[in-house]
Amino acid sequence: MTTTKNLSTKTIGFTHEDFEKLLDQYDYHFSPGDIVAGTVFSMEPRGALIDIGAKTAAYIPIQEMSINRVDDPSEVLQANETREFFILTDENEDGQLTLSIRRIEYMRAWERVRQLQTEDATVRSSVFATNRGGALVRIEGLRGFIPGSHISTREAKEDLVGQDLPLKFLEVDEDRNRLVLSHRRALVERKMNGLEVGQVVIGSVRGIKPYGAFIDIGGVSGLLHISEISHDHIDTPHSVFNVNDELKVMIIDLDAERGRISLSTKQLEPEAGDMLKNRDLVFEKAEEMAAKYREKMRAEAEGTPIEEEIDAPSALDEEELALAAAEE
Repeated sequence: MTTTKNLSTKTIGFTHEDFEKLLDQYDYHFSPGDIVAGTVFSMEPRGALIDIGAKTAAYIPIQEMSINRVDDPSEVLQANETREFFILTDENEDGQLTLSIRRIEYMRAWERVRQLQTEDATVRSSVFATNRGGALVRIEGLRGFIPGSHISTREAKEDLVGQDLPLKFLEVDEDRNRLVLSHRRALVERKMNGLEVGQVVIGSVRGIKPYGAFIDIGGVSGLLHISEISHDHIDTPHSVFNVNDELKVMIIDLDAERGRISLSTKQLEPEAGDMLKNRDLVFEKAEEMAAKYREKMRAEAEGTPIEEEIDAPSALDEEELALAAAEE
């Protein structure tokens, strides 16, 4: 009997130290930045304890539970629920890890908006605040900014709060935490769907700059560059137009990617200088001159230009266009 007991001890001899070493051998090693599966172990007033297979239950504070504001942990987590968690920090002095759901949501939100930008998608979002520079919205939970120059409305910015706007992406930069959008581009794109080069539209002068006039055509703005006002030389657009003047203009370029519409009255002149000498005649003959313009453009595209020449749309200086877009 004594022999058997001694044999058993020698065979099984397994101390607490041996057991801890065995646990360490099979213990998972967790590092900040890892995404792991975890089960809600206990709900706390301002957080929750999560079992992720570590020696000590990990902790997720309420501020890390969502990309959006959370007032109570039960809004996001339920007891015994299993889901993914992001390891935010290494073990503290008690051997406890800190977790985050918000970080996972941020990563996936940036991935989603990058994809939307690649697709040149139009998104909609409600303005939740404004500042001196523009308006603030949320896209996929991320805070986005609409510069004032890209808000296409005559309303005061403060009146935009609560309004749902169509938007296009201008800049998506996760490293700099910059998400910049354009309301103007979205409206121009929508308007462009019903417009075409060579079409005559009626608009009103919204603003005048040294390089041209901005013309409102049905809620979106096009640029009538100084070089496209008349065949005759013009010193300044202020000598030709006043704000709120109603005009007939022809579309000579549609740039959906940049949200720009280029216009011309020069191409509608029956005779050079008519925009300065007889504007009413230009508007009376606008559709007729536009039809000739389209015919000549079509003939040139087919390689059979007709004898009478027509001025091609001006190639505007890139720096000038950028300035126009910023001031629009």
